[in-house]
Amino acid sequence: MTFSIVARDAETGELGVATATAGPAVGALVPYGRSGIGVIATQAMTNPYLAFDGLDLLEDNAADAALSGALAKDPSSDLRQVIMLDAAGSAAGWTGSRCQGIAGHKTADNCAVAGNLLASGDVLPAMLDAFHSSSGRLSDRLVASMAAGAAAGGDSRGIGSAALKVFHREQYAAIDLRIDWSASAIHSLQDLHDITLDGDYAAFFRQVPTRSSG
Repeated sequence: MTFSIVARDAETGELGVATATAGPAVGALVPYGRSGIGVIATQAMTNPYLAFDGLDLLEDNAADAALSGALAKDPSSDLRQVIMLDAAGSAAGWTGSRCQGIAGHKTADNCAVAGNLLASGDVLPAMLDAFHSSSGRLSDRLVASMAAGAAAGGDSRGIGSAALKVFHREQYAAIDLRIDWSASAIHSLQDLHDITLDGDYAAFFRQVPTRSSG
């Protein structure tokens, strides 16, 4: 019911996750992250505790071991889909045997994508290609990946909500955007992204205290 990407900027160390689905408020339960630790998207028959457990395990484990440990706590893992990325850029993914429709995941260095109830098998390759061929900030590349996935068909039922989070040096997210309901959720996410990063809000956000500034 959802397609998502988790990714890392190898130069800055930023970690990001972006997601979209046909239903409302995908940002409430699918994307998670922790600065300096990792990012996770948990979807299909979503279990948020896979993300909470996964992030805890990523404190001391690489992505593949953290994913295995989190799934071991879920007796219905065959209904789940999860992708995660650790702070070093190692990716891991899981698509349970009972995920619906066209469902799967792909992993690469510093990146992983996943989707279920997809419109076609072209969605995930398009997302990976767009991420690797795009340039600029990590958030720009995440938006480009989501737009490419949508252009390839995205969620077979349509797209009603989208979200994006980026984590860097602070405990709070550097970017935390949600389009909870829109007939053009990906375009709305792009617009919100541009306004947030390049408008008055960006100047305000630069004044938010950091651990080093107090």
